[in-house]
Amino acid sequence: MTAPIFHMAAGAPTPVAPFSHAVESDGWVFVTGQMPNDPNDEAAPLPDGIEGQTHNVMANLKIVLASLGLGLEHVVVARVYLTHFREDYAAMNAVYETYFDPERRPARTCVGVTGLALDARVEIDLLARRP
Repeated sequence: MTAPIFHMAAGAPTPVAPFSHAVESDGWVFVTGQMPNDPNDEAAPLPDGIEGQTHNVMANLKIVLASLGLGLEHVVVARVYLTHFREDYAAMNAVYETYFDPERRPARTCVGVTGLALDARVEIDLLARRP
């Protein structure tokens, strides 16, 4: 087993807590949960609705993956956290599914939580595998 590599992704949002954007070990890449904040203007308010927040989260995840030479096609597992589960589940799924090939969707868990950093409605983390 090789030593873990701790990555900070240029262009990704500044972490809201003490963590790396991703940690890599033996070809596995663990991407920290991303929030719906704008990496170009972190003082900007979050989008009001779950659709905009989900798009922002996915964009931020793509930035982190791209910084490692990876894309969403390398994702094997996603975990989704929603603060308004019943209200947002269907709309979040409608956005989420547009980011993945229907024949190669990652395994996924989606849970309702009582709160997220930045008062976000959604956070998503990923597990990817290098080819």
